[in-house]
Amino acid sequence: MDVLVVGAGAMGRWIADVLDAEVAVADVDEAVARETAAAVGGRVAPLDPVTGPAADGEADGDADGASAEFDVVCLAVPMALVEEAVAAHADRARGVLVDVTGVMEPALEAMAGHAPDLEHCSLHPLFAPERAPGSIAVVAENRGPLTAAILADLEAAGNDLVETTAAEHDAAMGSVQAATHAAVLSFGLAAERVPSTFETPVYAALREQVERLAGGTPRVYADIQARFDGSTDVAAAAERVASADHDELEAIVAELGDRWADGGGDGA
Repeated sequence: MDVLVVGAGAMGRWIADVLDAEVAVADVDEAVARETAAAVGGRVAPLDPVTGPAADGEADGDADGASAEFDVVCLAVPMALVEEAVAAHADRARGVLVDVTGVMEPALEAMAGHAPDLEHCSLHPLFAPERAPGSIAVVAENRGPLTAAILADLEAAGNDLVETTAAEHDAAMGSVQAATHAAVLSFGLAAERVPSTFETPVYAALREQVERLAGGTPRVYADIQARFDGSTDVAAAAERVASADHDELEAIVAELGDRWADGGGDGA
């Protein structure tokens, strides 16, 4: 199969590398597209198939050139742009539309609206590309042979596929991503760095997460907060803790013990 990957960042490079296919890469930054294409043994395709330059070594209008369709079009764009990307590139796919943006309901709704007759697949690798392989949330609609081939390639690369629904996934991301990131960011803003000799296991674990987020791409975390609800619950919980008296704090800790019954033991 031949695949067009739209978006040549880390996630685009990951999916382009893991699929057993002839790959073309398109990006708003042609230099990044060329770098990713070279890394995965693919070629560069124009971002705009109508007005863009011809693909590497090919003339405009060639069967496999700038105006070509692809078996698979995979969107690896920022989640804030997924609907726009589906609208722009749906007609370049002759078989399946795939996204790896991390938000499923808007992506799949856009696919159904712009390409109802194609296979649709939304993938969310629950890891950073440099930590692959890992668990990948999967929702496939109008499932067919191309979707099956994509999923087989992901499994062959050692990934664990987790079948879910778009609604279940996006609801979970409110806790897994939005609330978690908001809590870590809030800790980073509220706490002070202390000498390592004073660190407790809890403080050290949170510090490590702050450092991980601070080393990431700011836009990604902003997009997550904009897409998923979770930060308001963190703010309300922090206010509850801040206003609690001694007895209420004891009750809060006991409540957490019941809520997270399979957690660890004591420790400051």
